[in-house]
Amino acid sequence: MTNMKAIIVPGNGDDGPEERWRPSVTAELEKFGIKTINVRFPDPVLARKEYWLPFLGALGADAHTILIGHSSGAIATMRYAEKNKILGSVLIGVYYTDMDALNEKKSGYFDKPWDWAAIKKHQEWIVQFASTDDPYTPIAEARHVHEALATDYHEYTDRGHFLDGIIFPELIAVIQQKIKNH
Repeated sequence: MTNMKAIIVPGNGDDGPEERWRPSVTAELEKFGIKTINVRFPDPVLARKEYWLPFLGALGADAHTILIGHSSGAIATMRYAEKNKILGSVLIGVYYTDMDALNEKKSGYFDKPWDWAAIKKHQEWIVQFASTDDPYTPIAEARHVHEALATDYHEYTDRGHFLDGIIFPELIAVIQQKIKNH
């Protein structure tokens, strides 16, 4: 487990690595010996594919890496896994269409169909967190991703877009369980 690492992939409009649950998740994962990279990404407002996917590679995302993607960061995580081996991923507030939103269209992630088989093949496990009261992502989007990827699916009714907490104990517990089985 010494070479295992995690990268937190934020959503677009990111307000920084010191916000919300990111610092506590970083601290908790490091207690388990998982080096965690929690940094500001380039092009934070649009989170465009042309910048984010190479940046994940530059951060060292590889077969020993857990990608923790939130919102458009989850989209980047899935696109990265289409072409690159990773250990596993956590998709939080994920969707699969541009939902007719201009910034999502500009991101470049939705310019081609998803290769669901490649996303599954390139990692050992995929965990997903969704909430029926998410104001940005319709639950049908999250459920479609779950069906397409056969994720370890956790659906809530009261977590919104997972922006409200400074801790995320369910995330820590599920990663701990996954690495115990690794």
